Formats: sequence, C-alpha cells, structure tokens
Amino acid sequence: MNILVTGAAGFLGRRLIETLLQRGALTDRQGARQALSKIVAFDVVPLTGLDDPRVEVVCGDIADPKVLEGLVTAETDSVFHLAAVVSSQAEQDFELGMRINFTATQQLLERIRSLGTCPKWVMTSSVAVFGGQLPAQVEDHQVWAPQSSYGTQKAMNDLLLADYSRRGFVDGRSLRMPTIVVRPGKPNLAASSFASGIIREPLNGQESVCPVSLETRLWLMSPAQAIANLIHGHELSAEQLQPGRVINMPGLSITVADMIDALRRTAGDEVAHRIRLGRNPAIEKIVGSWPGSFTATYAKKLGFTADHDFADVIGQFIAEYPPQPS
Repeated sequence: MNILVTGAAGFLGRRLIETLLQRGALTDRQGARQALSKIVAFDVVPLTGLDDPRVEVVCGDIADPKVLEGLVTAETDSVFHLAAVVSSQAEQDFELGMRINFTATQQLLERIRSLGTCPKWVMTSSVAVFGGQLPAQVEDHQVWAPQSSYGTQKAMNDLLLADYSRRGFVDGRSLRMPTIVVRPGKPNLAASSFASGIIREPLNGQESVCPVSLETRLWLMSPAQAIANLIHGHELSAEQLQPGRVINMPGLSITVADMIDALRRTAGDEVAHRIRLGRNPAIEKIVGSWPGSFTATYAKKLGFTADHDFADVIGQFIAEYPPQPS
C-alpha cells in the first residue's frame, strides 16, 4: 500500500508514521490486509530522523495545486490528512487559516476526484466546530455552531468530506478529536496549547501560566490514544460508516483544577506550585466555546476508545519524555 501523510513533521504526523512502520500493513478498500510499500511524508518542513526505505520525504506548499499533482497519484491507496494551521493562528490570520485549513483540503480532494481512484481518507476535525449554548454532554446529533475561524474551517471540511464520500469520490472518515495532551516540545499558537503546558513545563522545572479558569472543563485524549484511533478509523469499512463519515471521538472529560490535582498526585506539590493563574480573555473566549464532554455514542459503537485516568496520561508522558529540570 502507498500512504500519504500530510503534516508529517508535526508531533502526531511523525508519531503516526512511526507506528505505521512498526505495524507494517493496513487494510485496503476491499478489506484485504496489504503490506506498506511507501509512506509519502509531506509537510512544509522536512521530516527528519526516520531512516526507513519505505518513507519518502516531500516538502512544499499544500495549497499549491502543482504540488498536489505530484503528491497524490493513481497509486495512492490511503491519505491521512493532518496538516493544519492551529486555532489561535487561524483566528489571527484569516487568509492563512482559510488557505491551509480549508482551500488546501478542497484542492486535495479535487485532485483525488480527478483521478477517480477513491482512496481511503482519514482526517482530524475538532470540537471547535461546536459553540453557543451547549448541554453538559454533547450528543452526536448536536448542531454545529463554530465560534472561531478555525472551527468554521474544520466544519466546512467535515461537510465537504461527507459529500465527496457520498458521491464515491473518496472513502472518507473525519475524526473529531479532543485536545491532545500531553504534547512534548515548546508551546504553539493553538488556544489549547496551555493544556499541555501546565503539565509539561512544571515537570521540567519551569513556571507555566494557566490562561483559563480552573473550572474550565476540557475534552482530552493522550497522544498514544489519538494514534490508535487514527489507525482504527482507517481500518473501518465503508459499510460500517453508513450512519455518517464525521465521528465525535470519545475522550476524557476533566476540569483544569482536576488536571492540576492529578499532576500534584503524580509529581508532588513543588511541581504543581509552578502553575500560576493568568487568565487571558482571548484564549478563554475560544476555549470556553468548546464542549467539555460528549456521549460519543457512534464512535463507541465503532470501537473507538478513550483514556480513563489523567494521572495515567501524565505517567505516559513522563515515561516517554523524562523530565529535564532547567
């Protein structure tokens, strides 16, 4: 099988490719298990450090139609579309967010339609498509009402993918992901970046600012769980997806206060005391519009799974990225 991964140099993209290489095979559209022969790892910056002959690293502008002509061919069996401009950046730069988050997705789907090959397609959506007055627990039939440009762009992608799948242009599935924590590295421009920062920075001996109320409830998923669900989503058949191609993922519903308490129980008071409250109205407005809990009934019936204990999520991060106090 030939696989395309966009956003390959990002945290999830790289982790997905590493897991696919270890796995060695995926199920094709006919339900047959096929060995992975090539993974095209595409991003605006090169993916480095993966020495495997099955990986072809390609760099370029995903919104350039000429780039897409070479990126997707008749031999492309599956696409994992992870490339995106994050929430706060999309809000600050409308043109960039539209170009990368929506226009590039549309052009990529159009390239596939022109080939007539109908490959499998897995992309990540976001809880940011929801907003306004929401119930304590959002059900699958909840009407979308994004309160940000990022959420709007993700919602448009979801609608587009559903229609392209209905018409048989692509065998798509959009996984509406919770906030992924704990991410390694430095903070980015995502409004949800603090959710990793209030765990990662204190563990590494640094102060972290929490920009939202401690009562803010978040819908979370660990990186390992995210990768497992991305691959599970790929392996589902088109017949299993008859109720719909956009799927609210199961997750862990937890308040910021409970996240900090889990950090305290895992790493001690000294670490937890490195977090200070510094509320940011712009971040609160974006994050506050996101649901904090979902029934995820459809996803659970399809076999998607969630983390159950945030202390375990912290433990996974510590085991994989041992603290490096400054």
